[in-house]
Order: sequence, then structure tokens, then C-alpha cells
Amino acid sequence: MTRSLLDELIRYDRDIHRDQQRREREPFPDTEEMVDVIRHGDLLQALLADPLDRREIEEALEVSRATSHRFVRWLEEHGYGERVDNRYQLTGLGTVVADGVCKFEGYLRTARRLDPLFEYICEDHEEFVIEPFADATVTVATPSDPYAPIARFLSLLRESDTFRGFNTTHMIPPGLETSDDLLEDRTVELVYVPDTVETLRDESDTALATAIDEGNVTVRTRDALPYGLALFDDRVGVGGYDEETGTMRVFVDTDARIAREWAASVFDSIRADARPVSS
Repeated sequence: MTRSLLDELIRYDRDIHRDQQRREREPFPDTEEMVDVIRHGDLLQALLADPLDRREIEEALEVSRATSHRFVRWLEEHGYGERVDNRYQLTGLGTVVADGVCKFEGYLRTARRLDPLFEYICEDHEEFVIEPFADATVTVATPSDPYAPIARFLSLLRESDTFRGFNTTHMIPPGLETSDDLLEDRTVELVYVPDTVETLRDESDTALATAIDEGNVTVRTRDALPYGLALFDDRVGVGGYDEETGTMRVFVDTDARIAREWAASVFDSIRADARPVSS
């Protein structure tokens, strides 16, 4: 299976965190050092853009002369920066550290935006990669609009000629009018747990059940599935469900290329481990 570079990097990073022997050989910086780097994050990011002299540092960060003096001294003492032609610039180490600070802040921003999803996929969080969803559209069910995630999903489905996914049952509400031709004239391939397929066949009045029985939808089964994943022509989405009611509470979707690659990789992996179901 071909995975995206981002997927491989994140998996490698997780392996490092789980490798106690490697941590003992290459210990992480102590807490004080890490906090110190974050505290100087604005300085590092400012210098990541361009070398600055003392006055420019003071203006860019809105700090006093005394503070800018402490900043540049901290840079030099830790090997993160150096003075060249009366300007301070990052060293190679400083550039890498500054880039790490930017990525960490981006990771936190993304985590905050996707927070509504984590409540419903927490058991599968290691299978979900959040970085590709940094600019995703997050649609949450609310008391005033409980069907907002479903409406968002359906709008994307109607605009797409193809649809692949797994554990997507609750994205298509039971009783949806088949006159919408929701699953007709589309290439559709889905993976469900066996009980879901049997339930759909028993509920023969649903659009999805009809499409399965008529052979318009290719279905496979797998004994266990994580969150709901939907792949459209140009976007991918992840759904989180309430375990008690089965309703979709949040839907997160994006058109980022790296997210589409990741989703295709995950779907291919799930499909390869699934069994075909005859119409």
C-alpha cells in the first residue's frame, strides 16, 4: 500500500514516542528548555522571515530595548541565532527549531478546530491524522440545526460523480427520498460491518438499501471499522457519530491534496481487508 509522505512521517514520529529504548539513547529536551523555546516563539518566527537588527526586533515584537537585549543574548547563548553585519539571523539549528515552533502552533490550532470531532472518534484517534485537515470545514450538529452535518454531507455527495467510504450509513438518513437519484449514475463503493448490511436490506424502503439490492452500489464488509470516512471527487470528509443514537454529530471535510491522499490510502487499506457482498 502506498502511503502519503505525511502519513509516513507521522507514523514514524509515533514510533519514536513509543520506543522507550530510543528515548533513553536520545533524551528529549527537558521541560524548562521546551517552555523557553515556546516563550521565545515570536522572536524565532520573526527571524525566520528575515534577519533583523535590534531596533527592528523591538518594533516587530513591540518590546523594550532591555527585552530585545535579553532576546538576542538568549539566541546566542543557545546557538539559535548569531549577529551578522549588525543583524541577527537564525543559525541552522535556530531555523529548524523556529520551524518546529510554527508546526506546533499550527498543530494546536488544528486540534482546537477539530475538537468537536475528537469526542466521537477518541478510541480511533491513532488512526486519524489531523494535519491534513488544518483548513477543513467543520460542521457540528446543534439544537437549532441538528441535521447540519448530514446536510453538508449530502450537498457534497450531490456534487460528486464518485463516492467511496466506510462506516457512512448514518450520513445517508433512513427514509431519504429515492427520487433524488442520490446514488444513481454515480460510481459508489462502500464498506460496512456485516450487521449494518443486514439492517439495510431489512429496511428496503431506504435509498441506500435499494441501491445495494439493485447492484448500483458495490459493498464490502469488515468486522470492525473506525470513524466514518467519505471520499468524493474533490473532497474527503470524516464523520463522528453518537454511539447511543447513531446520529452523525459532526462532519469535517477538506479539499487539501494531502488529505485526499491520506483518505485514499486509508480506504484502500480497509477495502483490502474487507469481503465483497453480492447484490
